[in-house]
Amino acid sequence: MSIMSSIPVLRGRDATVRCSEQEELVLERPAEKLTIPLRAVARVHAEARTVTVELRALAGAVPTAHRVEDVSAAAAAAFADAVNALLPQPVEDIDGGAVVGVRTFTETWLQTFRHGLRRVMLGYLGALLALAVTTAIAGPERTAVAGAVFIVPLGLLAAAFLWIGVVCVVPWFRQLRLRRHGVTVDAVQADEPGTYRYTDGTGVTRLFSHPATTPSVPAAYDARNAAKVLVLQDPSTRLIDITLGSCFLLAGLATTAAPIGLAVMTILDKQLP
Repeated sequence: MSIMSSIPVLRGRDATVRCSEQEELVLERPAEKLTIPLRAVARVHAEARTVTVELRALAGAVPTAHRVEDVSAAAAAAFADAVNALLPQPVEDIDGGAVVGVRTFTETWLQTFRHGLRRVMLGYLGALLALAVTTAIAGPERTAVAGAVFIVPLGLLAAAFLWIGVVCVVPWFRQLRLRRHGVTVDAVQADEPGTYRYTDGTGVTRLFSHPATTPSVPAAYDARNAAKVLVLQDPSTRLIDITLGSCFLLAGLATTAAPIGLAVMTILDKQLP
């Protein structure tokens, strides 16, 4: 077993740091990956559950430091001791920050869309809960609780239908627009599985994650926001998505009316179905 492989991997809050076989520290955050050669590191400090990687700096300059918080205290101490023992003796002054490799990962349009949709669905579920509570309080005693109990599963079913339908249909419309008015590129596989890169119109290389195994994937972006790329689907997948998505969307809209109608019927003291 090599010395590098025996050094623990530190997983903290929104960051991971490890020592690779190429004699460098690899610091990964959600939107970027830093490769720090050991010759650029001045010292690694471990304090409680925080590890600080301090880079070397030229005389009179303020050294750059990268912190990883909320790690195991025992692992932090072992990591710092092991890495410090591997640091080479400095033979010249260097700017550690200048030799650090930085790779920025962009969030795709689909990832951004799903994050926004998740917030909308949380609002939908909050409204559903408020409707159930209102029914339980405002309805007549003999039917209010039963009505409120039935509202929740009906609303959850409607939410599931709407989620699937929107996730299938809306990206299809986005893709249709980008094919007509956007910039289409071939994103090629980067050096890590599930990571692809493309170069936008300004010459900036951007990386994104995508669960594919092919050497390249077709992608498109809006020229006004080159960071929000969308991986294009093949025609057969698009047809399946638009067909099933439309069915789920219609089912979700129809099912949404059920808890609302049930609440109205219960509050007005009409007979439950």
